[in-house]
This record gives sequence, structure tokens and C-alpha cells, in this order.
Amino acid sequence: MSQLLEKNQAAPFFRAVNQDNKLLYLSDYKGEKNVVLYFYPKDDTPGCTIEANDFTSLADQFAALDTVIIGVSKDDCESHRAFIHKYGLNVQLLADTSGELCDSYGVWQEVEKDGVKKWKIVRSTFIIGKDGLLIEAMYGVNHEGHAQAVLDIIKGLSH
Repeated sequence: MSQLLEKNQAAPFFRAVNQDNKLLYLSDYKGEKNVVLYFYPKDDTPGCTIEANDFTSLADQFAALDTVIIGVSKDDCESHRAFIHKYGLNVQLLADTSGELCDSYGVWQEVEKDGVKKWKIVRSTFIIGKDGLLIEAMYGVNHEGHAQAVLDIIKGLSH
């Protein structure tokens, strides 16, 4: 299992395709934007939909703070496009079909539920500063109220 990340370390580089099959690089934002990189288990499932809708409803406030929201799951571009279209989401979604990005951020973890072990994406959020360093590395987050909590952290940075 990959090591868990901690704040103040350099965010692992990423290069992945978004819902429109366009390559996004972490370096695209360096020096210009903070990045909220959130990992979620699956498109169009209850908790993931609430989280994506919450980030969407706060997208303008994040943008005003020079911050982009990027979601990541192992779903493909087509699934992401359908998810965005169905709910009118205003976030970019990266298709990590190989799992490479999940591994580099330590969110692909073995979990046990009812005595059954399986590997899955643990809902996690990383706030990456304009300098490329991790401001926060939060594993196992609850989707309820999470987008607002992340926004509050970013608001705190600008003071």
C-alpha cells in the first residue's frame, strides 16, 4: 500500500484526462491557482453525488479564491460526462482508469466491511497550494458538509 501524504509535502505530480478527454496536469495550475483534488468512489452514487453537488454550489466562491475543484475516480470519461450532465456539475472530473493517481495519493486502500476485505477508493481530499505543496491531506472524509469545510480552510489561507 502506498504511503499516506501529509501537509507541507510536495503534492504528487499528476497527469490525467478529464471528462472531455483533455489532459490536465498539476503543473497547469502552479503559481496561479490552489487546487482542491478530491477522490471519490463512484459516479452517480448517493454520497458522491451530494459531494459533487456541494462543490458545484460553492464553485463560484472557490473561483473567487483562485481555487479550482477537481474530482477523481476510476470511472471513465464517458461516465464522468454523464454524471456532470445529469446533475449540471461545475467541477472537472479526472478519469483515473489505471488507478495510478489513486495510488500516488494513497487513497486506494483495503477496507473491511462485515468481515469482507476489498480494495476501494477511500473518500479523500487534498488542498494543494499555488506553490505545489499540500495545505491539507484529509483521508476518509464524510461527504456531509465537506465542501463547505474545504472552502472555510481556503478562506483562512487568504487572511
